[in-house]
Amino acid sequence: MTSTAEAHAGTETVLEVRDLVKHYPLTQGVVLRRQVGAVKAVDGVSFALGAGETLGIVGESGCGKSTVARMLVHLEEPTGGRITFKGEDITQLSGRAMKAVRRNIQMVFQDPYTSLNPRMTVGDIIGEPFEIHPEVAPKGSRRRKVQDLLDVVGLNPEYINRYPHQFSGGQRQRIGIARGLALQPEVIVADEPVSALDVSVQAQVINLMERLQGEFGLSYVFIAHDLSIVRHISDRVAVMYLGKIVETGTDTEIYDHPTHPYTQALLSAVPLPDPAARERRERILLQGDVPSPANPPSGCHFRTRCWKAQDICAREEPPLAVPAWLSDAGPTAHPSACHFAEEKRIVPPPPGPGGGGPGAGSRPRTGGGPGAGAGGSGQPE
Repeated sequence: MTSTAEAHAGTETVLEVRDLVKHYPLTQGVVLRRQVGAVKAVDGVSFALGAGETLGIVGESGCGKSTVARMLVHLEEPTGGRITFKGEDITQLSGRAMKAVRRNIQMVFQDPYTSLNPRMTVGDIIGEPFEIHPEVAPKGSRRRKVQDLLDVVGLNPEYINRYPHQFSGGQRQRIGIARGLALQPEVIVADEPVSALDVSVQAQVINLMERLQGEFGLSYVFIAHDLSIVRHISDRVAVMYLGKIVETGTDTEIYDHPTHPYTQALLSAVPLPDPAARERRERILLQGDVPSPANPPSGCHFRTRCWKAQDICAREEPPLAVPAWLSDAGPTAHPSACHFAEEKRIVPPPPGPGGGGPGAGSRPRTGGGPGAGAGGSGQPE
């Protein structure tokens, strides 16, 4: 499992997750309640985050991305596994010790409309962390600090006395980012921070986050459905399916050299602006629904929807590691949890002279993608 948790070479690891598990109990009965099962929302996730690095996490709705995010900031208690911040195990911390760690790991929430208290002014919202950590900003300097933060995220400092309903969605998300920056953290967990915004506003927020990362040396765990945005902002990418990471690598390895069938299916659903590339692309249509996390399939969780599935897939769970037969394959040699991992080019290169036209070497398909919301899947082309 070592290869799954390596941060960018040459960078200090600031956050490390090992075998993280979150199971929600299913109970039965009214008076005498007993557990009859569990929803395995996260089932053995491992990764590492380097200083100044962005790790993107992608996958279908319900795969466990947001649960991982909430466990990183202790909004959810893990069922098992370990979370380490700069060498210190923070999994079981509480009270003052956890309060100190939370100052360095902050979160930007998905919905800018519900994550801000409508009864508080922007100044109170951004300044609230200073009430919990007064050592960061003494009372006399807090208003000035809040105005500086508004300026940093591109908002007028004079807006300090306005309420959330007086701002647009993009402006509200900037307020959420300013609140996350208030305590000068080292890690920001961004849980789908642009999914509720218009496309043009998404670009502004992403560019803002990139600029802030360069200015303050932040490390991001960036969770999103949109594969194009994840590639734009991420140094490394982890693909999740049904509570597990099934493939991880650099953005080039994942997007240009995918080896896991699920990753290939996700990428085949990403809308392409080039009509010629659309014609050459093979659309991979997955059959069936995502299994219930309360009763996941044996062996490989993806086998019930995979066109490569064989008997071994039901008997043995494939490890997330570099397959031995790909160990010398350059960018194709990255961790993939598949017994039959192999590279598949989703968009073949344009044919050369005499190559037989734009469809040569590919088998274009039409129809919906493998999961609503993942990179535009299910959208007509």
